[in-house]
Amino acid sequence: MLARAYGRANGPLMGFVNRFGGGLEKQIAALPPRVRTELERVTHAALTAAMGAGDLAPDMGRRGTMVAAMVSGAAGGAGGLITSLTELPITITVILRAIQDEARAAGFDPLEPSVRAACLMVFSAGTPLAADDGVNSGFLSARLTLTGPALQKVIATVAPKLAAAMGQKLMAQLVPVLGAASGAALNAAYLSYYREMARIRFALMRLSVRHGAEEVVSAFAQAVLPPKIERA
Repeated sequence: MLARAYGRANGPLMGFVNRFGGGLEKQIAALPPRVRTELERVTHAALTAAMGAGDLAPDMGRRGTMVAAMVSGAAGGAGGLITSLTELPITITVILRAIQDEARAAGFDPLEPSVRAACLMVFSAGTPLAADDGVNSGFLSARLTLTGPALQKVIATVAPKLAAAMGQKLMAQLVPVLGAASGAALNAAYLSYYREMARIRFALMRLSVRHGAEEVVSAFAQAVLPPKIERA
């Protein structure tokens, strides 16, 4: 089931956004230097603020969270880059709340330091199998002890990667061929993507408690591999 969810995570819109213009690095490099600097600053500040705001945000349910993301995206997309940058902290907070909800649904307490870090790391890379996203057997064991400064180090690690993803979203909103895809639709796609990645991540963490992290990661890696075609 997790392998199927992994395959579904990139919906049609996210798939198109990911393919358009190459990878994340290419997308973020296409932005003007001043915009890149501001995007990274806003993203870092938004993550720091969202860790507090997300804990205090009311439970809106899955549908309410989606509505909030779409409303925020629509407002941000209405005025180009300026309003999109202003909208980012709200979008990040809403998505983080959805990630925390997935942690809670898997039986974890989002207020525990290790789980707070795990929630942040959902933003760090595309999939639970990416080599650089911190989802390895040690991380899945959920045995981290984090102080405030250590959590800030996690934010500092995650922020550039999330800024690249958000830069990709901003670029997509400005592409003429995506004119029909409003900021609301893009935010809906991003929320769905990160929510699915969070569900997979925390399910793997839960399984690792029972079966061991290395065994779980290995089994999941095998499950998501495309089937081999055997010649007769």
